[in-house]
Amino acid sequence: MTKFAEDRCYLETHEWAKLEEDGTVVVGISDHAQEALGDVVFVELPELGLDLEAKSEVGVVESVKAASDIYSPVSGVICAINEQLEESPEIVNDSPYDKGWFFKITASDPEEFSSLLSVEKYREICEE
Repeated sequence: MTKFAEDRCYLETHEWAKLEEDGTVVVGISDHAQEALGDVVFVELPELGLDLEAKSEVGVVESVKAASDIYSPVSGVICAINEQLEESPEIVNDSPYDKGWFFKITASDPEEFSSLLSVEKYREICEE
């Protein structure tokens, strides 16, 4: 059964976003997305320092079944990437909401976070 992290916001493209106390936004893909993809075999992460707009493409996650683009939920600058995924991409399948995060972004417009989907809205999208 698909798990939904209650403390996150979501994009319709199945990325999750978690706002940290320092204003940094942590980004990954949902349990629903990793289940749909199957066994993740490769994750292309964005470069540190990359300045981007909300909903722009920042990477790719590949599985044995398909490849899927990764989008940034907010505008800002990439301040950290999860280097563990380069060696062990399967972490995304094992722990999509914790150890399987993709990148952290210093948000340039914190208001964008409020336009993301609530867990309730995202759950409805997944159930359709």
